[in-house]
Amino acid sequence: MRAFVYVDGFNFYYCAVKGTPYKWLNYLSLASRAFPKDEIAGVRYFTARLTPYPDDPLQPQRQETYLRALKTIPSLTIHEGRYLRHKARMRLVNPPKVGPQTCEVWKTEEKGSDVNLASYLLLDGIRGKYELAIVLTNDSDLVEPVRMVRDELGLKVAVLNPQRDKKKTSWSLKQVSTFYLRVRESALATCQFPDELRDDQGPFHKPPEW
Repeated sequence: MRAFVYVDGFNFYYCAVKGTPYKWLNYLSLASRAFPKDEIAGVRYFTARLTPYPDDPLQPQRQETYLRALKTIPSLTIHEGRYLRHKARMRLVNPPKVGPQTCEVWKTEEKGSDVNLASYLLLDGIRGKYELAIVLTNDSDLVEPVRMVRDELGLKVAVLNPQRDKKKTSWSLKQVSTFYLRVRESALATCQFPDELRDDQGPFHKPPEW
């Protein structure tokens, strides 16, 4: 089948690769490994640009290097939402009997990526770009667009769930998908970019922290 891949970048990162040595991931290789008999016609990667934290000022630089790596995949396009961070006062889960009941925290929000993914998932299906949509996410907000592609457009949808913790798995996504697979650590390890890559700007390397 002709397939298109849709990657929920932040969701995948936090579910599957944060705190692991597998951040330098090639999503085309991962999808091809999961569906070796299908033709992967395109990959859409949905993310937002990070802003630096005081204790990690190089985080945006590492992200830029990774986006540069993704751009070496000819069939891949990057779609950006917005990354917002602001101070907020939140209630403590277990407040002391005496003293403050709240604390000030950094609240981060990614805006637009799930909406963008859902929009392209439906638009590409309507335009006949794929027979199989491969969606890499554990975000239950995408249940309805996945269901619409399957039931209203009559197309197949595979969900590759990156969530390592089974207790946090969105089982509702499994119920509306045509195919459902969990992303295994062995697949993450196998589908890494080479440590050194080259583009029209010249050679570049995997971030040393990764």
